[in-house]
Amino acid sequence: MTCKIAAALLAVLFLFVLAAPAANTPDFSGTWIFNAAKSKNVGMMADAQYTSTIKQTAKMLTVQDDTVFNGQKQSHETRYDLTGATVPNDSPMGDKAQTTSKWSGNKLVTSWETDGAIAGTKVVRTETRYVSDDGKTLYLESARAGKEPIVIVFDRK
Repeated sequence: MTCKIAAALLAVLFLFVLAAPAANTPDFSGTWIFNAAKSKNVGMMADAQYTSTIKQTAKMLTVQDDTVFNGQKQSHETRYDLTGATVPNDSPMGDKAQTTSKWSGNKLVTSWETDGAIAGTKVVRTETRYVSDDGKTLYLESARAGKEPIVIVFDRK
């Protein structure tokens, strides 16, 4: 085999290796409706109307959450950098946070870091987002160390 052919084959193999993770990356894009009956540990949130609209590119996931709870409408946008860069976001409760996302197989795992109640401390919450194999259900798990995770389930609109 000539050196040029070997180099060409190596280049093609390299492209397949780079493309493989992208091929397995799920697309969360769409409109999702909160399903309280399938969700776990959501407390009073079970009475909310909650729609999550997601736009996704290769590098960014943008989530627009619109809720109605006790007659009060709220909207909240969150940006997730899919390249692993840290992004400033406000938590749903309004706390300033630094978020870092990474793919773990077909799941997007995001670390939310906020200031703790005691000066100089940090609180870390891990959020895991994934879609069912049939693409009809979106799961959003939110967990803090030592606490039961919240599992918010959405159905595709």
